[in-house]
Order: sequence, then C-alpha cells, then structure tokens
Amino acid sequence: MPHDTLTLAQTLIARRSITPDDDGCQEILIERLEKLGFNIERMRFGEVDNLWARRGTTAPILCFAGHTDVVPAGPLTQWDSEPFTPVIRDNRLYGRGAADMKTSLAAFITAIEAFVTAHQEHSGSIALLITSDEEGVAVAGTTKVVETLKSRGELIDYCIVGEPTCTNQLGDTIKNGRRGSLSGDLTIKGVQGHIAYPHLAKNPIHLAAPVIAVLAQTEWDQGNEYFPPTTWHISNIKGGTGASNVIPGEINLLFNFRFSTASTVESLQTRMHEILDQYGLDYDLEWTLSGKPFLTPRAELANAVCDAIKQVTKIEAQLSTSGGTSDGRFIADICSQVIEFGPCNATIHKLNENIEVKDIERLSEIYQLTLKNLLANSA
Repeated sequence: MPHDTLTLAQTLIARRSITPDDDGCQEILIERLEKLGFNIERMRFGEVDNLWARRGTTAPILCFAGHTDVVPAGPLTQWDSEPFTPVIRDNRLYGRGAADMKTSLAAFITAIEAFVTAHQEHSGSIALLITSDEEGVAVAGTTKVVETLKSRGELIDYCIVGEPTCTNQLGDTIKNGRRGSLSGDLTIKGVQGHIAYPHLAKNPIHLAAPVIAVLAQTEWDQGNEYFPPTTWHISNIKGGTGASNVIPGEINLLFNFRFSTASTVESLQTRMHEILDQYGLDYDLEWTLSGKPFLTPRAELANAVCDAIKQVTKIEAQLSTSGGTSDGRFIADICSQVIEFGPCNATIHKLNENIEVKDIERLSEIYQLTLKNLLANSA
C-alpha cells in the first residue's frame, strides 16, 4: 500500500501554525501515533505545545525530533499562491512549512507506520519529540522537554532532527553537528564633551577602534576535522548623540561568536576580557549563550542514515556542520548521537517555499530504512 506522506504534509501545511502556535498540528500526529500503541505525553509550557511520544520501554531509543511552528509568511501579495493552502504545480509542493519542516513531520509518521506494520516486535523504542517553539525564542519548547526527560533519567540513544539539510538534491547532506552561538553586549565608556574641547573629553569610539581591529583579526581557534575556525563578528554598533559637535560618552557593540568544539564558552570569554583589559578600557559586558556546539562523530546513527540514503537515492551523503543553530543543541544534552536530516533547504523561510513532490515519499523511505537499520536487527 503506498504511503500517504504527501497527503499528511498537505494537511499540516494547511494549519496556520505561526510560531509559537501549534494550531492543532500535534493532535493530528497524536491521532495516528495512538493507533500504533505510542504512549503520549502532552507537555505545555506557557503558550508552547510540546509532544513526547514513545513506543516501547527498552533501549536503544531512536527519537525523531522536529517542530510544528513555522515562520510568518511575509507579504501575501508576493506569494504565487496562498501560503497556507498547499498547492502542487510543476511537480513541487508549495506552502509555508513545505520544506521547514512539515514534510519531515509527515515523513516521520508514515515511516514509523510502515516500519511498525512490518516489525511489530521491533527491538528498542521509537520516540518523537515535537515542539511549536523552534522558530521563535525557543525557551519553552525542546529545551523544557529535555529538562523534563533529564530530571527523570530518561536518555535518548539516537536522535534524528528533521531539519532541511540538503543543498542540491535529497540525500547530499546530513548535519552531524552545529556550531555554538555566544553573544555579547559590550559598552565601552568614555567621557562626553564638546568636540571643540577634546582635552576635556574621552572619545569611546576612538578607544574602541583599535580593540575592534584586534578582535576581528584574532584567531580564536583553528577548528577541527568537522568545524571551521571560530569567528567573531559585530552585528550592531551604536555611538553618538546625533549631534555633530558632541563627543559621545559611550559606544555600544553587539557581537557574536559562532564557535566550534575546538573552543569553550569559558575560553572565549576569558580571552575576550583579556584583550579588552589590555587596552585599559572602562567597559560593561553582558553575555548570552544561545547554544553550545555539538558533534556526533560517524558512528551507528550516521552510518544507518547514510546507508538508508544510499539505498533510496544512490547518493553518498556528506557530513556537515554548517549553518545556524537548531534544537539539536538541546537534545545533545541527553543524547550522544544527534544528526539532522531532511529535505532541500533552498527555499526555507522564503516566499513560495516549496519541495519537490518526488522527494516526499523518498524522505519517508529513508527514515523507514533507518529504523530498520537500527531497530529491526534482533526483532
């Protein structure tokens, strides 16, 4: 019997689940999971709906993780069709969430259905961790579910996050790690004064300039086999009163480290303060850690996914740690093997977001074969 991944993906896309609103998507998934004997836990934190579902009580646990929320559609007049009305044209499925990541959610479900039908007594456990707070602030979603699972000693052996990872064609890329994100809010203080009397003032912009140059040129680490070197970049800078004859009293910089496993939060912070202190600056610096880096070396999970990809697409998948952060950074706290694999990412967050129709069932087949590779061996 053919899978109905396309139909389910269309049903999910039709839900206006703009972050952090789930708009009933998780209940659609729950209805199908209950028929397979999954234990369902609805975990709502604040305005965020989360789902932890598990079938089986033994190890290993293979978890599929993802999110039902999507980013806003943007200007509706610039879409070729209504973003929450799924449309197929030119062999592509259009709609907000088509690539990121409602097709992956649909593929999770149909893959599990097909696998359980063929392997009623599979080894280990199958789980799903679904949130509606990935595209937003991400404080009441996956991170809270992970905290709950950790508090009761419930760990995960393998996790596949269904984020869109492929570049040119389905199967070309899986993510086996992500860089960490460490941000800083730096205020360098001077003395405000009339620009005609510079000896009575201290210009913080002039004080900051040589420090910025040093920070921009600093080699924070050399990266490693999986990660490029850590980078430091200013995202915003603000100084001055708006008047042309006033030396400002302070300058404010917002910056970010995208850092690899070759550095730690502590090493980056320590070095940053050392450089600032070398220049004798009077400054305030507040830090915000959005996520630590994580890395899954090639092992059982990556091998299982790569083997499944090759069976379905004939492609040798490449491991990559490029891109931004994902909820994998939270899950890595309770799972030693986390990878991301999903459809092509060329149109995510864009107008007319879409996915090739032919990739939809193939994605489900890859997830199904991964289940077979990891949980059917001793069944």
